[in-house]
Amino acid sequence: MKTRRAVIVLAGAAMAAGSAAAQDMVDELTVVSWGGAYTKSQQNAYHDPYMEMTGVTIINDDSSAEAVAKLRAMNEAGNITWDVVDTVAADAIRLCDEGLAMVIDHDTMLEPAPDGTPATEDFAPFIVSECYVPNIVYSTTFGYRVDMVGDTPPTDVCAVFDTETYPGKRALERRPINNVEWALLCDGVAKEDLYDVLATEEGQDRALAKLDTIKDDVIWWNAGADTPQLLADGEVVMGSTYNGRLFSVIEEQKQPVAMLWDAQVFDLDGWIIPAGLSPEREARALHYLRFATDTQRLADQAKWIAYGPARMSSAPLVSTHADLGIEMAPHMPTDPENAKNTIFFNYEFWADYRDDIDAKFQAWLAQ
Repeated sequence: MKTRRAVIVLAGAAMAAGSAAAQDMVDELTVVSWGGAYTKSQQNAYHDPYMEMTGVTIINDDSSAEAVAKLRAMNEAGNITWDVVDTVAADAIRLCDEGLAMVIDHDTMLEPAPDGTPATEDFAPFIVSECYVPNIVYSTTFGYRVDMVGDTPPTDVCAVFDTETYPGKRALERRPINNVEWALLCDGVAKEDLYDVLATEEGQDRALAKLDTIKDDVIWWNAGADTPQLLADGEVVMGSTYNGRLFSVIEEQKQPVAMLWDAQVFDLDGWIIPAGLSPEREARALHYLRFATDTQRLADQAKWIAYGPARMSSAPLVSTHADLGIEMAPHMPTDPENAKNTIFFNYEFWADYRDDIDAKFQAWLAQ
């Protein structure tokens, strides 16, 4: 394993927005994210304000799904072309462990909350890696067609496995993550025991056996946009995807779809800065990161997408959708009404077991 780069606080307090000398930073920034509605929310909330404030050109790259593989390749080639990368927390942990992401001193490199609360406290408990700055809490959950579920809409996640009450196709992601947790939960495993059971061969086989009961009724998806489209077309009665995607199909497209928040799986999305940048590019990346993750910017992002800001100080500032004018708080996965029964993604477990369970899952799919 490569040694992580030491933390270098460039110019100390001069990292605050607008205070670093322009000649010490590059004037172009490549920001890697997910594309679609999510990148649009970032563009509106902080890319555009940052470019207006600094005159910097931000280039969007929609390659976050391939971040680990591409950063490994860039590092091998000695040619890092990205400056700031949006990743899920599990990928950030892997990149940090491999020395491919720089270590962040959260309390000196990031803005405190408006009341002076240090960033580490304001983001707690979502700082899951020393290289990572979370920006949103999202969830993977289910949507269902209200016109295809009869007079008894589903209220818990185990409806996915009840093909007698809710006949029709389901949409599930073509990977084990989340699916095996839901399978065990609906096979009688207590939520607090899920990962202990999944750590055993017997538990993994038990999860796949439960998924076997609906395998013939599943349409497997690869992209977050797939399930909303399948729901809009009436090709599935219910399906999993990211809650922000479901918000779009329900509130923006006005399709006959509703949310099933039960046993939603909380996860994080946020930023890393690749290791190996020149001092000038690193300074610009840190300058941007400090701006883009302050309290107001993270609250602003929620005007365009239904993901909860990772800062505690941002939550009270979440207001209405910029285009629809509806209150956004009730559409957040973190809203108390929606978060009554949640599963928090276990990063350490999946870092240790993902390769093995992935291989077993893909072999099961091929059967």
